[in-house]
Amino acid sequence: MHLTGDNVVHAHAEAMHARDLTCKALGIALEEAEPGRAVLSMRLAEDMVNAHGIGHGGYVFLLADSAFAYACNSYGPVTVAQTAQVSFLQPVRPGDLLAAEAVERARQGRTGLYDVTVTRRDDGAVVAEFRGHSVTLSGNPFGGQAER
Repeated sequence: MHLTGDNVVHAHAEAMHARDLTCKALGIALEEAEPGRAVLSMRLAEDMVNAHGIGHGGYVFLLADSAFAYACNSYGPVTVAQTAQVSFLQPVRPGDLLAAEAVERARQGRTGLYDVTVTRRDDGAVVAEFRGHSVTLSGNPFGGQAER
């Protein structure tokens, strides 16, 4: 992971990533974390395609949503998605290395607005744009983990 900014943010992001079973299962790597910003990457596997033989949009959304989660949780309190929208701009294929960069656009009170750009690393093509609205929960309702 690239070290920039606040060490507390890095420690928090690394701890979050250690508990993120979905990211681990899909090979999603945490590359950068700083206040209000995160970069994650994932190589699209052969079994991540849809019936058309192109990358399933759900995986692209999941990568963008994960980057969004790391960016909006960089301040410490438990923050979750309130709404999210994605626009798919180009198809992706197995073997493509994708990177999602989440950037905070606004944060006011308990809500935030984040944009995530998903690119294909090989050629730098923008393959998707994602916008997420976050809400910070009161206290730490999950104790760092989701309820069961």
